[in-house]
Amino acid sequence: MPDAEHIGHLGTESPESTLPARRLSELAEQAVRCTSDCCGASTTVSNGGTEQPTAVTHPDLAGLVSVQLHSGEGPIPVAVDGGETVETGDLLRVERWPQYRAVALDAGVRSCVTMPFRRSGLTVTLSLYSFRADALEDASHGPARALGDLAASSLVRDRSYRAALTELGQLGAAMRTRPVVDQACGIVMHVLACDADAAFTVLRRVSQGTNRKLSDVAASLVETRGRGLEKELMSLAD
Repeated sequence: MPDAEHIGHLGTESPESTLPARRLSELAEQAVRCTSDCCGASTTVSNGGTEQPTAVTHPDLAGLVSVQLHSGEGPIPVAVDGGETVETGDLLRVERWPQYRAVALDAGVRSCVTMPFRRSGLTVTLSLYSFRADALEDASHGPARALGDLAASSLVRDRSYRAALTELGQLGAAMRTRPVVDQACGIVMHVLACDADAAFTVLRRVSQGTNRKLSDVAASLVETRGRGLEKELMSLAD
């Protein structure tokens, strides 16, 4: 079944497909293939920040996306703000969004539909275009919607996966540097006759005051065994 093939391919994991741009490109290309009378598609993803990755199936469509993102007017901004599908049956008969309308008609686009998909703070849009008027009336209820749903869920999963990897990397770095930090704390405790909490506070002050990583400060202290730093350590403990 072609539709199932498209959807299954979108869900296939690969190192490249975890990138938002790759997800968006796959969504746009597959949505065109499974939608009748569709001449092209564009996709965007936003999370409320300044960056808004996009993908188009044809260079001429890049202008349609760009004019909307810069002007804040058009089907994409309306769909993102309202969370509802925006359908335009014939751009020759509408008067709203003059800038978008002019660019679309210049590219030969007569009708379009934009579907938003919201997931965990992300909003993915899928816009389909046609050279014919009223050609995409059923597009928002077809397989393209299923593709959009899956793409939005995949992007959220990718984001969670990358966040987990970052956290693991930070935890790994902390575990690798923990022994030397503990040793440095022991030296400070010996020099200042203080407890572990006070010793760690001293190390943190040195780190902040010298704009060096805590692990680097600790390694330097361990290397010198604290010799020659007694007065400085005592002044930081005050």
